[in-house]
Amino acid sequence: MKTTTLFAREPFITPDARSQRPLLILVAAPYRSGTDDDPWLVDANVAVMAEVSLRLLRAGHLPVVCEWLALPLIEHAGSGQIGDQIFNSIFETVAAELLDKCDAILRIGGPSDDADDVVATAWNRGKTVYFALEDVPPVQTAAISINRGRRRSVRGPA
Repeated sequence: MKTTTLFAREPFITPDARSQRPLLILVAAPYRSGTDDDPWLVDANVAVMAEVSLRLLRAGHLPVVCEWLALPLIEHAGSGQIGDQIFNSIFETVAAELLDKCDAILRIGGPSDDADDVVATAWNRGKTVYFALEDVPPVQTAAISINRGRRRSVRGPA
């Protein structure tokens, strides 16, 4: 039997904390640009995105990198190489959906037409775009107040 705890009240978030809530931030950076599709250089670009993402997480935000979601799907779908039809179709779909869901974009790294297109699209949709990790405000967790009183237990089907 499953037991789920629900709160009688929603968490109360102050107006100041609302602007300091954790953001879902898409890290946009070169992936293939300047690599000539050399796997070592492509992996190095992904490693840079992972390092920056870890720093975003430590600042209280939830980072996301398109490659984290797209690449396993591309491999599973049977893509034969970077840039083939399967690769491009899945990568573009995941990138477009992530951009819709994200609160902000962090553009890092060197030249990349694809990353620059993400930035342009984000601006056109009114999203916040940061160009340096230091510009992303850390989350002030102390500003969030949660009333943990009046819990009730709801039992659902097993």
